[in-house]
Amino acid sequence: MTINELSQPLRPEQKPNNPNFSSGPCSKRPGYDINLLDLSTQGRSHRAPIGKQALERCCTETAELLGLPDGYRVGVVPASDTGAVEMAMWSLLGERPIDMLAWESFGAGWVTDVKQQLKLENVRLLEAPYGELPNLKSVNFNHDVVFTWNGTTSGVRVPSGDWIPDDRSGLTICDATSAVFAMALPWEKLDVVTFSWQKVLGGEGAHGMLILSPRAVARLENYVPPWPLPKIFRMTKNGKLIEGIFKGATINTPSMLCVADYLDALSWVRQIGGVKETIRRTSANVKVIEDFVEKTPWLEFLARKPDEVSSTSVCLVLKTPDGCAEKEVVSKMLSLLEQEQVAYDIGSYRDAPNGLRIWCGATIETADVEALIPWIQWAYDTAVS
Repeated sequence: MTINELSQPLRPEQKPNNPNFSSGPCSKRPGYDINLLDLSTQGRSHRAPIGKQALERCCTETAELLGLPDGYRVGVVPASDTGAVEMAMWSLLGERPIDMLAWESFGAGWVTDVKQQLKLENVRLLEAPYGELPNLKSVNFNHDVVFTWNGTTSGVRVPSGDWIPDDRSGLTICDATSAVFAMALPWEKLDVVTFSWQKVLGGEGAHGMLILSPRAVARLENYVPPWPLPKIFRMTKNGKLIEGIFKGATINTPSMLCVADYLDALSWVRQIGGVKETIRRTSANVKVIEDFVEKTPWLEFLARKPDEVSSTSVCLVLKTPDGCAEKEVVSKMLSLLEQEQVAYDIGSYRDAPNGLRIWCGATIETADVEALIPWIQWAYDTAVS
């Protein structure tokens, strides 16, 4: 061994079995095999009994596994989580003032929709920079409230639903795409919840899930927004909810292959013990990173407070030695980890502070997170040496 080799950081030996730590589309479930999908719906109409039954199962099994309260509806809607959120905002907002909460890029995007596209004027914006939450105590629940449960691009989540009153007058509209199936959600406090298949369950993209409380349904049936609604946003007819949307009769044609993939993911959740187990798996994964951050002086969470650290989209920022540009160090680390086939797609979101973003959702094995940690240390040591 040469002197130069002795001076190089020690390269770990064990690699993660699965290097896919992307925050979306996220890793497939352990043991996933596309050849095991039930493809009986392929080439069949989604309106035929076989297609409609599969889509209805997406709704009923989601509600059952999540333990939704009686009267909550679940529907499959177009355009992923984005479509579900916009469908809710275009259909429900405008009846009363609105509080918009934004502390990362997707929440900021919903603000743009409300203020610049819907052009609503009675809007109160509660903002916070990356790494922080707005003052939740200042939210006015006589207003409709739009917020993300977990900031996918900031790694900051609301710690609980204690700030949401049970006797609110307005609706709570919650983008929970990187929280559903990974975090305990207080369903009775949430009137609209949206998520997509390609996050915690590792499903396919392009389809969104829309969950409505009875209060949200009442708003839909008693309020007509003053703007035209595109067909893919329409949930009522003659003043009544189109119940078929929440029983498998989708507004537009879905991919039945993606439906089969989602049903496979739901089956996996049931087999491993339900949402309690998916939450436990996620919490175990982030605990590995928490332990690493605690003993690593050059690394910290982007989230400022421990109880606000996301357990899925874990965002980290680096401290670099004098003379080492942070952006260059991160870039080199990402390149090294990809070259070694250890971790793919773990750079921070384009609008977020420079750093790492490691997905720790339920489809990730804790052993793979544990195997990743020494490689992150190695990549940092190599990048700054």
